[in-house]
Amino acid sequence: MLYHARMKDMPVDQRPRERLIREGARTLSEAELLAIILRTGHADKSAVELATDVLSFFSGLKSLVQANVEELSKIKGIGPAKAAQLKAALEIGSRLASATDGTRPAIKGPEDAAQMVMEEMRHLDREHFCALLLNTKHQVVARETISVGTLNSSLVHPRELFKAAIKRSAAALILVHNHPSGDPTPSREDREITDRLKEAGTIIGIDVLDHIIIGDKNFISLKAMGML
Repeated sequence: MLYHARMKDMPVDQRPRERLIREGARTLSEAELLAIILRTGHADKSAVELATDVLSFFSGLKSLVQANVEELSKIKGIGPAKAAQLKAALEIGSRLASATDGTRPAIKGPEDAAQMVMEEMRHLDREHFCALLLNTKHQVVARETISVGTLNSSLVHPRELFKAAIKRSAAALILVHNHPSGDPTPSREDREITDRLKEAGTIIGIDVLDHIIIGDKNFISLKAMGML
C-alpha cells in the first residue's frame, strides 16, 4: 500500500503555503497553487496530488477555467465545496485580468480593444460574439455579449446588436468575437457579417469602427487589414 503524505506531514520548508509566504507565489507550480486553494486532499492523495489530478483531467489551466461545478465534481476528492472554491478563485483571476481603475477606458486603436477582452475570450471553447459600446469620445460605456455559437460559428442578427447599442445610447461600437481554434484569421462568414452589420449601423446612425477577432494570445483587426 502506497503512503501519501498529508500537507501537515510534509517538511515545513516543502509545504506550498509556507513556500508561498517565504518565497512568493510565483515560485510555486500550478499544482501547488491549486493545492493551497483546495487545502486538503483525500484518504488516498495529498492536496498537491489531488491538484495534479485536476490539472491532468482538464489538460491544464486553460480548460479548467471553462469547467463547471458538475465537471469538477467528477474528480475523486472534489466535492461541491472544493469545486466552488476553485471556481471562485478562477473567476477572481478572470475579473482581475479585465479590471479597470474605475474610469471609462478609451479605445484609441485595435490593441486597446483586444487587450480589454483577450484574457477572458481566448480561453472560451465556443464562439462568443460581443460588442464594445462607445460614447462620442470612444470611451467604453458597456460590453455586451450578443450571441454564443458553436465550436466554429456564431449567429448574429443586426436587431440584437443594435438593440443593445441603442439601449446604452452608444455613438459607436467595436465588434469582437473569438476563434476557439486559436487562429484569428477571418473567415468568409466573418467578413460577410461585418459588412452586414456595418451597413445596418450606417442606416441607424451608429458607427461600426472595427471587428476584432481574438485567437490564443493574438488577434486580427479587420479595419487594420482593410476589410472594413
